Amino acid sequence: MPDTTYLTWPFFDESHRPLATDLEAWCVREIAPRVEHEEADLDAACRDYVRRLGAGGWLAYLMPAAHGGVFAQPDLRSLCLIRETLGRYSPLADFCFALQGLGSFPISRFGTPEQQSHWLPRVRSGEVVTAFAISEPDGGSDVAAMTTSAEREGDDWVLSGTKTWISNAGIADYYVVFARWPEGGEKSFVALLVEGDRPGLDASERIEVMAPHPIGTLHFRDCRVPNGNLIGEPGGGLKVALATLDLFRSTVGAAALGYARRALDEAAAWSQTRRTYGKSLSEHQMTRAKLADMAVAVDAMALLVYRAGWVYDLGAGRRVTREAAMAKLFATEAASRVIDDAVQLFGGRGVMKGHPVERLYREIRALRIYEGASEIQKIIIANQVLTPEAARAARTPPDNT
Repeated sequence: MPDTTYLTWPFFDESHRPLATDLEAWCVREIAPRVEHEEADLDAACRDYVRRLGAGGWLAYLMPAAHGGVFAQPDLRSLCLIRETLGRYSPLADFCFALQGLGSFPISRFGTPEQQSHWLPRVRSGEVVTAFAISEPDGGSDVAAMTTSAEREGDDWVLSGTKTWISNAGIADYYVVFARWPEGGEKSFVALLVEGDRPGLDASERIEVMAPHPIGTLHFRDCRVPNGNLIGEPGGGLKVALATLDLFRSTVGAAALGYARRALDEAAAWSQTRRTYGKSLSEHQMTRAKLADMAVAVDAMALLVYRAGWVYDLGAGRRVTREAAMAKLFATEAASRVIDDAVQLFGGRGVMKGHPVERLYREIRALRIYEGASEIQKIIIANQVLTPEAARAARTPPDNT
C-alpha cells in the first residue's frame, strides 16, 4: 500500500479522499487479478476493462452531470487520482480510462445535444470504446503538417488521408478525427466523429510496440461522414483538440506518478527482503540513498500534477497550459528515472519478463512521447515564460511595503 499522506494536502477536498480509498479497494478486486493475463488477448482485455470501469462507476467522472456524470464539469483532480491509482495496478487499465476520456470530452464540451445524448451514456456505461485521432505519419505534435483533409459535399464531409499511432485503432466504436478543411483557409480544421464501421475507413493495420497496447493506423479513402457528426464549429477543430489535450495532459503526469509509486513500493519491499553481504539490501547506504531520491521524485511529481489539477478546477476549467506542461514533463521524465532505479535494485529479477518493474520499465517510455513529447513541453513552458505578461512580471521589483 503506497503512502497516502499526500491526500491531506490542501489541493484536495472531501470528495477526493473517499474516491482514492474506494478506487483502491475496487482495483484490488477487479484489476489486480487480471494483470497477468492482459497480453494473452489484448483487445479483449481492453474491452473488459472498459466494461468494468463503466460498471464500477469510474467512467462517470469523465462526464458532465447533465449526462450522468459526477460533477457539473470534469474535475481534473479526480481524473488525476483515478489515473494514478489505475496506473499503479495496471497501465493498460489506465490506458483504457484515458482513451474513454479523450474520445468523449470533445463531445461533452463541444458536441451537439444529439451527439451528447446518443454517445455519452454509452461511453459512461462502458458499452462503447472510443479513440482520439490526430497524429499522422509526418505530423504528430506539428499540427500544421496535418494532411488528412475533409471536404464538404452536400450534407456530408468526405475524409481522405491517414492517421497513425492511434490508440484503440481497430477496436474503437468511434473515433474523434481531426482533419484540415481547405475551404476554410490555411489554418482551418474540423473535428468529426467517425464510427468504426463506416465505409471508407480501414482500421486493420496494427503497430506492435514495446509495451503492448492496441495501437494502429487509420486509412480514410473517400470516407463519407454526415454533417451531424461534426463536433464544434466548421474550422474550429483545433480548438477542440487543444482544449482536450489541455485537460488530459496533466493526467499523463498522474499516470506516470502511479507507475513511479508502484516502482518505489516494489523496490522498498524488495530491499528489506533481499540479503547481501550478511545484511538486508536496505541497510546499505547506497540503497538508502537511491530510495530517498526516488521518494523525493515521487513527491515532487505529485506536487506538480495536483497543482495543475487544483488550478484547473478552481479556475472553473480555465486553460492551464503552463501548469499541465510542467506536470507532464517533470512527472514522465522523473518516473523514468525512478523506475530505472527500481530495476537496478532488483538486479537480474528486474529484467525478467513479466516482473512488475520490468513491465513498468516498458510502459513508462511512451509517456515521454505521447500527448506532446518532452521537447514539445519544454517549448510550451518557455513560450509561457516569455510571454509579454511574464516578462513584465520578471522586471517588476516586488512590493515590500
